[in-house]
Amino acid sequence: MEDPCPLVIDPTGRDIHGEAARIRERGPVTLVELPDGVRAWAVSAPELLKRLLTDPRVSRDPRRHWPRWMNGEISPQWPLFTWVAVRNMFTAYGGEHRRLRDLVSKAFTARRTAMLQPRVEEITKTLLDDVEEAGRRGRAVDLRERFCYPLPIQVISELLGLPEEQGAELRAVVDGTFHTSASPEEVTDIYARFYAALGELVALKRRSPGDDLTSALIAARDDEDGTRLSEQELLDTLMLIISAGHETTVNLIDNAIHLLLAHPAQLAHVRAGSASWDDVIEEALRVEAPVASLPLRYAVQDLTVSEIGGPDGVVIREGEAILAAYAAAGRHPDKYGESAAAFDVTRGDKEHLAFGYGVHFCLGAPLGRLEARIAVPALFDRFPGLRLAVTSGELEPVDSFISNGHRSLPVHLS
Repeated sequence: MEDPCPLVIDPTGRDIHGEAARIRERGPVTLVELPDGVRAWAVSAPELLKRLLTDPRVSRDPRRHWPRWMNGEISPQWPLFTWVAVRNMFTAYGGEHRRLRDLVSKAFTARRTAMLQPRVEEITKTLLDDVEEAGRRGRAVDLRERFCYPLPIQVISELLGLPEEQGAELRAVVDGTFHTSASPEEVTDIYARFYAALGELVALKRRSPGDDLTSALIAARDDEDGTRLSEQELLDTLMLIISAGHETTVNLIDNAIHLLLAHPAQLAHVRAGSASWDDVIEEALRVEAPVASLPLRYAVQDLTVSEIGGPDGVVIREGEAILAAYAAAGRHPDKYGESAAAFDVTRGDKEHLAFGYGVHFCLGAPLGRLEARIAVPALFDRFPGLRLAVTSGELEPVDSFISNGHRSLPVHLS
């Protein structure tokens, strides 16, 4: 790589937006250093990032296009190992990506997502009853624990046919996957436990198939040549659905609630009818991207950045890694002006890349939006006097430079 002085990314994610600002200050594309000295090009300019995300010269497949992986330099103890080791549509390229995505896309159509609305509303009401009971006599309630977290995990569990007793273990291993400052021992432990839990699920569904996505994936065959989804692809696809299907939505609901409580004037806009709940959700996605930075992509061949609207003099060499800096892009002043960092539900341009872009656009985006669109207004309708139990500055971020949310969100209900 050309720049000898990369920006070292803090693996604990203690200052997501301060770090995003430093990435932007270094230009639309800049060299960064990830855990264990792994270098990548961080792309923060929204339009340039969109072009890279749709450029056929950029791949997600480390087995074909990342020399460090192919040479065996990446250890199974690397904190981001799971993010590149899996064999599913997240790390697939070209025809392989289309094949794997087609198998899952049938479960996330607009019609099937709309059919989930009554169930999401039912789960939301039950959780709010629990929140009300927990907050009796003025006790503070951790909304992330009691509301933001259980809603998405219950929805995705029911979609996959997960038995209730597996919920706690799967939550723990998903959290571990996003823990980007984990020790080598923690990384290998989480990796093993995740596959053990998935193996139990698949064995159960082979014995007793049901009307759920896991059973459908077990039986899935490629329409093109009739070959069955491989066992590794099956396990890794389930891993992707479980991880992406709830962690990002937890952060979306968490951040939307916090933003409204920290900015009461914005909540007043919604209550006055000058902004909608959809405005809240989209602006929260823009200003607090649930995934701050997403690893990794790789240059299939030398890529001169100026050819796709980037700065002169930057060449991403074949095999070099690329990091999508979504948090930095969501607050980029070139697109959103001087108020880019402000949460403003009346903002005209709320376009964002929080769910990705192009062929890897998140299949679960409609479901995540649906859950947030039901959960957030229901919470504020139920508890109109809701307020933070601590200052915003006292809230601690999750231990990750990928996941952007809070460890807890304590509130008083009135």
